[in-house]
Amino acid sequence: MLDSQALDQHVERIARDGYTILTEVIEPALLDALDEDLRRLERERNVLPAKNIFEGLRTVRIYNLLAYGAPYDKIPVHSSVLPLVERVLDRGCLVSSLSSIAIDPGETAQPWHADDQTIPLPRPHVPIVCNSMWAITDFTAENGATRLVPGSHNDPAVPPPFGEISGAITAEMPRGSVLVYNGSLWHGGGENRTDKRRIGVAMNYCAGYIRQQENQLLGIPVEIARGFSPRLRSLVGYGLYKRLINHIDKCSPVDILDGVGPRRVVGEV
Repeated sequence: MLDSQALDQHVERIARDGYTILTEVIEPALLDALDEDLRRLERERNVLPAKNIFEGLRTVRIYNLLAYGAPYDKIPVHSSVLPLVERVLDRGCLVSSLSSIAIDPGETAQPWHADDQTIPLPRPHVPIVCNSMWAITDFTAENGATRLVPGSHNDPAVPPPFGEISGAITAEMPRGSVLVYNGSLWHGGGENRTDKRRIGVAMNYCAGYIRQQENQLLGIPVEIARGFSPRLRSLVGYGLYKRLINHIDKCSPVDILDGVGPRRVVGEV
């Protein structure tokens, strides 16, 4: 967990540069569990690369990971990451999507993009998306580490998808580190010029008033969601934003999840 001074520094870095890196903050046991289970899912579900350049012709992606419960339920609420995201957005933030991204040898660089560029708001704007990339393996310039353009979250334009961009860098980081960035930042996965796979987990968050990238409430089986911690339930959408948004007849959706009598909370003081 970050102390208050370190947290302030990372918040300032994201505000200034659009990103920060939390170095080796994820427990080795959790990394091992994620690595092992991702390989199991890929094998059992016969997950193959997509057939488009954006997702990658040699990149294996597994979506909607919270639907599988443990160990993925530990990712959104991690004590070294979530407090920082809450400072960039607010405590009412939501899980937008949770997926793995395994870049295999021979993959080319992903097109440049900003994760919030489909939202029809003039740029720059207040942070509405805060995303993170967990390094399950080392991220290097050779194996496909994320490329990014510092400060581009304040650019009024979205990036051109292809070509070199002045000032771009590679977010190299050791296994167990986490890249946290403003969703307006220009970035893209890198080219893998090695003979080994680069594995990352994309843990993405959005503001509580923004539609989530993955439909968490339909995508996660109810029996799995019922076993989530109260904080994770809220993060996936079983809660209210500002004690109003997402209510069901003035009641919290968590009551529907648990099958208990509805408690009116909207408008209560």
